[in-house]
Amino acid sequence: MVVETLVEKDRRVLWHPFTQTAHPELLLPVVAAHGATLVLEDGHEIIDGISSWWCNLHGHCHPAIAEAIAEQAVTLDHVLFGGCTHEPAVRLAEELLRILPSNHARIFYSDNGSTAVEVALKMSLQYWSNRGEKRLRILALENAYHGDTFGAMSVGQRGIFTAPFKDLLFDVNHLPSSASADGTARCRELCSTGEVAAFIFEPSVQGAAGMRVWDKEILQSYAEICKSFGVLCIADEVMTGFGRTGPLFASSALSLRPDLVCLSKGLTGGTLPLAVTSCTEEIFSAFVSTDRSKTLFHGHTFTANPIACAAARASLRLTLSSDCVAARERIEKSHSLFALVLAKRSDVENVRVVGTILAFDVPVIRVEGSSADTISLRNKLVGAFVDAGVLLRPLGEVVYLMPPYCIKDDELTCCYEAILSGLDCIVQRQVINEG
Repeated sequence: MVVETLVEKDRRVLWHPFTQTAHPELLLPVVAAHGATLVLEDGHEIIDGISSWWCNLHGHCHPAIAEAIAEQAVTLDHVLFGGCTHEPAVRLAEELLRILPSNHARIFYSDNGSTAVEVALKMSLQYWSNRGEKRLRILALENAYHGDTFGAMSVGQRGIFTAPFKDLLFDVNHLPSSASADGTARCRELCSTGEVAAFIFEPSVQGAAGMRVWDKEILQSYAEICKSFGVLCIADEVMTGFGRTGPLFASSALSLRPDLVCLSKGLTGGTLPLAVTSCTEEIFSAFVSTDRSKTLFHGHTFTANPIACAAARASLRLTLSSDCVAARERIEKSHSLFALVLAKRSDVENVRVVGTILAFDVPVIRVEGSSADTISLRNKLVGAFVDAGVLLRPLGEVVYLMPPYCIKDDELTCCYEAILSGLDCIVQRQVINEG
């Protein structure tokens, strides 16, 4: 009797995200995980170098978070949040408001980063509607990514991800995401019309765009212009929140506080789906009325799921601990030293380190030729990393490392060695092809 492997079963019945099955990529059969390590079906272990799409802050199956989940699961698993409340949701909101910008006063729960953004956009647009002002225009940034639902796609960069839906997305004005006098002039021109409701941005780093590091001054100038015209500022901290870029929230680098903040990914330490849109009391007050039409008619079945809230509270305690702060500083220092090694190589460009994120460009992927060739080369690079014991998934031509905060020094060394080994494999392949 032939026994199918997990991957063979998967190939028959599943459809994976962001995957072109005409070019099958490496599929890892993960059966268990602990700390920064993933355990495969054949017993091999590899390091999760990207925190499972940036959400796993403290390591897999962290005992403190697992204990909080287990305790909550036998007390209250779920209850609708329309007309009901519960302690995990209230306590988490109180704890988040202590560390969010001081002008924030209300927490709205949802399920993931895209929905947190959808909520922020709807709050912003209806805020002005409830005040009797017609402001329907949204400002966003070039190269932005805010999720895959329709509102989130609309405020993101238009391209291959959004092309099939372009005629259904609402119009957005995208500002340059690098220093540009024309950008600030354009921002001021748009805001001066009185039609702009909100400006949404990823502070410090644009993640899906290839870990593009922001010019702090240009973002500051955009925010100042928007604030001067009363435009609401939305900080999408889905990826950057909870210390990924150094400070607890990347938007704290701005002298002006955002009016809304979107959180998800690391919110529960990467264990359960949960998202937050926080806002000021002024925004909330615009929805308080005897006129029912001014209600925010938005909700999700699993809004404020008690188990997810319990996980988030446990994760937040870990994030705020002195041990976690020290771990983030240790990772950033280690990345910075390895960046000096990478900078000496002729096959990489634009090496950058922001907090626990290390990223660099691999030009050969960019110039390889056809799309099929590029995908093939990228997949070979991923395979080389895995062969060296590390899971990394390049963003196009950008290779990045964003490990869980629990990663040990020897595991970091393994990650760096895997990167060098993978790059050497690509160089060798190029030499063979050119020969």
